[in-house]
Amino acid sequence: MIGAKDEGARTPAAALPDSVANFALLYAPASWIPFVQLARIDRPIGWQLLLLPCWWSAALAAAARHSGPDLWHLLLFFIGAVAMRGAGSTYNDIIDREIDAGVERTRGRPLPSGRASVMAAKRFLMAQAAVGAAVLFSFNWFTVALGVASLGIVAVYPFMKRVTSWPQAVLGLAFAYGGLMGWAAAFGSLAPAAVAIYAAAVFWTIGYDTIYALQDARDDAVVGVRSTARLFGGRVREAVGWLFLCAVICAGLAVRLAGGGLIAATGVLLFALHLAWQTRQVRAGDAALALKLFRANRDAGLILFAGIALDGML
Repeated sequence: MIGAKDEGARTPAAALPDSVANFALLYAPASWIPFVQLARIDRPIGWQLLLLPCWWSAALAAAARHSGPDLWHLLLFFIGAVAMRGAGSTYNDIIDREIDAGVERTRGRPLPSGRASVMAAKRFLMAQAAVGAAVLFSFNWFTVALGVASLGIVAVYPFMKRVTSWPQAVLGLAFAYGGLMGWAAAFGSLAPAAVAIYAAAVFWTIGYDTIYALQDARDDAVVGVRSTARLFGGRVREAVGWLFLCAVICAGLAVRLAGGGLIAATGVLLFALHLAWQTRQVRAGDAALALKLFRANRDAGLILFAGIALDGML
């Protein structure tokens, strides 16, 4: 373990602007720190937001059966989300290493800063992908095929910021994919309720990632990176509000299609209130606030999951 003196010595050099000084940064050997950062273990909000649509969908499938979520499936989705978030982030950093070098918030990342080699990052990517594959093959064959189909979206996402002002939409299609997976894992097929919860997660992802992109809007304009934050400009609050409204409508429709009751509907209402609270605070030019609101979406997602899960159990 690292003592307080060592911890204080290493944290300023190791931590990135949006890092959380968790156990991975504090106690991992120094040689592991670049890989902790490539996998975003120091920024757990990423895998949490990837995991939540999986849990929504699993809870929705259970509610349709009037039961609680399958705990084994929830655990598998947790492991898979951490592994695939890490793999996706490593892949993204390999592709974007030159762009990252020109953005203040990202130039300290392992690849643009030279703290990790591209070859080492590629090997690390393959190791994380292997863990994700092991999780995927624990499900039924329909879910396996569905999961493999998502890789095309994941592969093209890092390039979208170069060609469209809607890279957040492509991220939404990829990050929300768990909205299909949880239902498929339970039933071996899809249904309108699963499509609706996937749509809810897509709109939600575009909304919160637009908030996240506000941190880099100035630097993105300099290096030529496109985003919805830049596209919406002075109307970003209204745009985020409409995206979140669409997410709430789709979540409510999903609950109705799955036969959810009052508790699930209450979860949707509380989810809506949390998103409304976020929307009222959104403003351009405040990077710290943007990061705070972005991270708050973990709580919003957990509220919706809790409502749907409790509805099935009770």
